[in-house]
Amino acid sequence: MRNLKLILAYDGSDFCGWQVQPDAVSVQGTLASAIGRITGEKVLPQGSGRTDAGVHALAQVATFQTESVIPAANLLTALNDILPASIRVVEASEAPADFHARKSAKAKTYRYRMYREAICPPFLSRYVWHYPYPLDFDAMAAAAPLIEGEHDFTSFAAVDQEKGAPVISNVRTIFSSAWRRDADELVYEVRGNGFLHHMVRNLVGTFLLVGKGALKSSDTAGILQAKNRATAGATAPANGLCLVNVEY
Repeated sequence: MRNLKLILAYDGSDFCGWQVQPDAVSVQGTLASAIGRITGEKVLPQGSGRTDAGVHALAQVATFQTESVIPAANLLTALNDILPASIRVVEASEAPADFHARKSAKAKTYRYRMYREAICPPFLSRYVWHYPYPLDFDAMAAAAPLIEGEHDFTSFAAVDQEKGAPVISNVRTIFSSAWRRDADELVYEVRGNGFLHHMVRNLVGTFLLVGKGALKSSDTAGILQAKNRATAGATAPANGLCLVNVEY
């Protein structure tokens, strides 16, 4: 039995998310079907995390076990011939037997893009949150680092946690959290050892309130301490979010 590691890029716009769901098209299910057509095996690849409906990935990692003798390089070509254009396998390799896409992960990086001009180009609209209204960027930039470190992120977790994903603790460690300007966009990038359901989008929604002046930068610490979802901002739209890196 071989353990294979895939690195995937996908446009999440047309999927219900990574995880297989009844009567819905998922990235995981689409990939599993393609693997099955090639190997003749019924497998369910495991991802590094469960991206939500509409969320994209530049480097999602997936692992699965197979008895197939097809070389990894040939499998990559065959998968990309079958998969829709919205999913690409960018790398396929052999992995140690104990390597697991999710359990072995040490850190992940997510990026959120907010487009600031009055008119959003149609070819960008699937990948950014179009928000052309006034914001205090400096206040948002000051708030972002305040979540760094080990904290209980209950205030930024979805009230309805993912089905089938029991949460032992809402404590996570954030290694870096920062906003930057990039041409016509404000870009938020966050790196941590793990993320709760909707956590990054809820952080962005909260930083937006800071930018609008509804909250102060310093309020971020109090929201963390409250451990109450009602104290934080609304969930930002999914299409601005992308998983950009997973570290092992």
